[in-house]
Formats: sequence, structure tokens, C-alpha cells
Amino acid sequence: MGKQVSICVIGSGYVGLVAAACFAEIGHSVICVDNDEAKVKQLREGGVPIFEEHLPEMLARHCGRSVVFTSDLTEAVEKSEAVFIAVGTPQGDSGAADLSYVEAVVAEIARSITSYKVIVEKSTVPVYTNDWIRRVLHRHGIDPESFDVISNPEFLREGTAVKDFLHPDRIVVGANNERSAEILQRIYEPLTSGSYYAQASALKGACSTENPAKLLVTSTQSAEIIKHASNAFLALKISFINAVANLAETVDADIEDISAGIGLDSRIGPKFLRAGLGYGGSCFPKDVAAFHWVAQERGVDFQLLEEVRKINETQKEVFFNKVRSALWTLRGKRLAALGMAFKGETDDIRESPAIGMIQMLLQAGAKIAAFDPAAMERAREVLPPAENLRYAADIYDAAKDADAVLILTDWKEFAAIDLARLNRAMRFPIVIDGRNLYKPIEMQSHGFTYVSVGRPTVYHAQEGKPRKGRD
Repeated sequence: MGKQVSICVIGSGYVGLVAAACFAEIGHSVICVDNDEAKVKQLREGGVPIFEEHLPEMLARHCGRSVVFTSDLTEAVEKSEAVFIAVGTPQGDSGAADLSYVEAVVAEIARSITSYKVIVEKSTVPVYTNDWIRRVLHRHGIDPESFDVISNPEFLREGTAVKDFLHPDRIVVGANNERSAEILQRIYEPLTSGSYYAQASALKGACSTENPAKLLVTSTQSAEIIKHASNAFLALKISFINAVANLAETVDADIEDISAGIGLDSRIGPKFLRAGLGYGGSCFPKDVAAFHWVAQERGVDFQLLEEVRKINETQKEVFFNKVRSALWTLRGKRLAALGMAFKGETDDIRESPAIGMIQMLLQAGAKIAAFDPAAMERAREVLPPAENLRYAADIYDAAKDADAVLILTDWKEFAAIDLARLNRAMRFPIVIDGRNLYKPIEMQSHGFTYVSVGRPTVYHAQEGKPRKGRD
């Protein structure tokens, strides 16, 4: 592979930890910095604080060798050629990204610069953040010749973040001069040349020696907008298909067929056209709001983004009403809630529609037995202890004597439930699927009344379809 680059990654959350592990995987020397001493200790001892496929194996392979963990930012910066900032940028009250963590880190970097550094925005930040980073460094008396600021946005999906990093659709480098761009090109050279994929130990994926990763060099401002615009567009696709799903239900159409028909258009594609509870997580809600705020600050009426947000919020109410319609009343009903993470294959519950739904159902007086393969410990931190909430050992424990089963997260194992066993466990065979994991005819053949999103409800033989009219 190419020439090794010494890298400092500041922050060991989803982005920072995955970046640190993957930079080591492609041959670089990495120091990962975090001010949480307990997390640093956990990582040094081989622990992995997040649930992410391939990450534990990769950290085990490189920890203590090509990637080390520390809380000493000054030493890490001094030893590194490139410094990646991967700290949180949470949403503020106005919708704007809160950049206080970025500013604090930049101020600390300023106290540590003793030679030329490339400072890289890896966190998702609004346009012109690079200018503010330069200003902070100037205010601390740093010579402009001693640094450059680059935007290198991440495009990682939780649950597949490692594969996304090593097999990217694109690598975007926002640099305003060749000197700094060249360092980032060296860092990613094992991916862009294909040399990483020639290794026997390389993680398999979409890229290969014949089809290596593609790198796009832009201005820093363009790179910053590419990140926000990408996430906003994906959120738009989700909200659009949910709006179409609500229309489809009124005319007895099937949103799964509609999504397939739309997705076959090569100009559109099938991804992110899955109707359901709506989007959540640490990126889409925050980035849509931040992008909208940036547009407003620049005098641009980007009303479409506000509609995307409204549709997403409304989708939770749509699903809640499905539950209420299927069960008539909710007070005292025993419900199995399958899923607490915002999507499958991750333990992240930030802005999770599943958590929001559980809270709404508890407020309505329902009794919830909740199960998630990875996110229950995190859920306990945000859901206050309640007499009507218990955490189940597995799917079938959650479904025991339930009046209905609710599928709230698209975990792979929720799409492979033993339906006969599920039916036997329940009090009434009613499944309300917020992720459309099953085919209605299959559920009906297993004796279920099956309610999904954007598709006609099917009823088991003994129940029959209720008459339309007022409750």
C-alpha cells in the first residue's frame, strides 16, 4: 500500500472510532483522542463502546499497534501530520448545529501546533465552518502557513459503517490548495489505487482492484454542502415514500409494489424508498434542521426541508393511529414492542421513532414488553422506569399473552420470526408492522391480522374486516 501517514482522530464516537480503525486498516499510524478517561481505558483494554459490525475484530487487530487511544490531545497533535476532528455537533434550539465542541477542540489544537498540520473537519458541520476554524486558530496566534483546514465529510451508515468507509460510494475532499489536498489523497491512496483490495485480509465489498474508490476534490464550502445536501435528499426520499404510502392506503394500493416500480427507474433507484415509521438517528433529523437553518441565514427559502421534517413527524402519529384503530382502546392493552434502535443492526437510539412510539403508547395507558437485540441498555437510560414497561428476554417472551405485536425496527431477525411460535405465544394474533417486513398474504396464512404501512390490512379468518364508520 501507499506511504504511511501519521493521523490524529479527535473523538471516539461512531465517526471517530470507525475512522480510526479503518485508517489503521489501510496502513496508517493512528492516535485516537477522547477526553472520557473511562472510554479510553475501555478501548485500551479491548472493549468496544458501540455496536457496529466488523469493528470489534478490526480494533482487536490494530489496537496497541497501528491505533492507540489516549486522552492527551497535545501529544497526539504534535505526533500527527493530519488531525481529524470527529466530535459531536448536536442540534441547538434554533435548529443550527452546536459547534461549541468543535471550537473547544480547535482552541486546544492551537495550543499544540509546533509544525505544519492539516486540520480535517470529519464531523458534520455547516458551510463556512472551515472559515471559523481558521479564525479561531488566527486568534490564538497561529501562523497561517502552519496549517490548512480541509472538509472531508463522512458518509457512513450505522450498522454498515466499517464497510461504508472501506468501500465508499465516493470520498469527498474539500481543500482550497494542492498542498493540503495531496495529504488527504495520500491517506486515501490505498482505497483509490485499489491496493488495499488486493490484500487477502481486505474486507470484501463493492470496491475492488478493478473498481477502486473514487475521490472528488472540491472547495471546502462545496464539500460542507455536499454532506448536508446528501442527508437532506435521503431524508426527502423517505418522507416522500411515506407520503405516497398514506395515499396508497386510501385506494387499496400496495406501497411495496409502488416503491419497486419507482425504484426501477435508474434516475431514482430503490434505496431509501421503504415506507415505515420515518427516519431517525443522529444524522438525518439534525442535518435536515441544520441545512434548513443555513439556508435561512443566507436568505434562501428552502421550504421543502420543513415539509420533509413535518411529514416525518406526522408519520409517527399515522402509525400510532394504526395501533389504536386495530385495538380500539389502548389503556390496559398488552403490547410487544419489537425494536428500540432507530434502525436495525445498531444500538443507537438517538431520535429513534421506536422510542418515541413506545413513549406515546405508555402515555396512552398501554402495557409494553419491549425487546431489541442490541439497544435495550441504551433505552433504559432514556426511558424512565415504569410499572407498565418491562424489557423482554427475546421476541417470544415479549409476545407472551400480548394483545398485539408491534414491529418498530427493521432488524434482520425480526424478518425471520417463527410465525407459528409467535401466534401461539400471543393472546390475540395481531401484528402491526411499522417496517413492512412481511407479506400480507403470508401473515394471513399464519392466522394473523396484519396491519402494515401503505398496504391494505389483512384479517385472520375469525376476525373479519370491521365496518367503516365512527367508533
